[in-house]
Amino acid sequence: MSKFYDISMTIQPTMQVYKNKDEKRPVFLNSSNFVTGKAYETIITMDAHTGTHIDAPLHMLENGATMEAIDLESLVGPARVLDLSHVVDGITKADLEPFAIQAGEWLLFKTSNSASEEFNFEFIYLKEDGAHYLHDLKVKGIGTDGLGIERAQPNYGTHRTLLGAGIHVVEGLRLKDVPGGNYFMVIAPLKLAGIEAAPARAFLIG
Repeated sequence: MSKFYDISMTIQPTMQVYKNKDEKRPVFLNSSNFVTGKAYETIITMDAHTGTHIDAPLHMLENGATMEAIDLESLVGPARVLDLSHVVDGITKADLEPFAIQAGEWLLFKTSNSASEEFNFEFIYLKEDGAHYLHDLKVKGIGTDGLGIERAQPNYGTHRTLLGAGIHVVEGLRLKDVPGGNYFMVIAPLKLAGIEAAPARAFLIG
């Protein structure tokens, strides 16, 4: 019998946000309740990069494609979770080579990021040589359990290498309870137009 894994972050005001910046925390404002009205309603204010989300090319590329240009079908299908929980600092080409990655694969990186719900300023990321390696292999998409796929790279080389090649980038996955291996993946971003990112619900079946 197949097992279902919800690999999305829970969106709430106390959640982990990038660099613990208060301006990135989601805000829930109750606009109606059973004292003030006949129904309960909430206004949500949040960054497009909140929690589990997908980056569109515009995020790093001037005049890049926006969210509505991403084909939903390309976010559904086979995916492989790579257990990289042993990696320290960042994921390199050498870390990826043992997995015999094939063209067209969707890869999800399980690292020590998934072990904590607190933001770690030294989170595991994909180094630029790893990004070039995956670019050359022509993978379809990459998901990471960090809130960023890179850090401390002044020219955003990892993002630009991947997004410039049409490789999808999903950040903020939760993979703590997911063993490495093959799964059926669904990533469903909010249908937002004209912007560079969207929060998403993501899950695996396997």
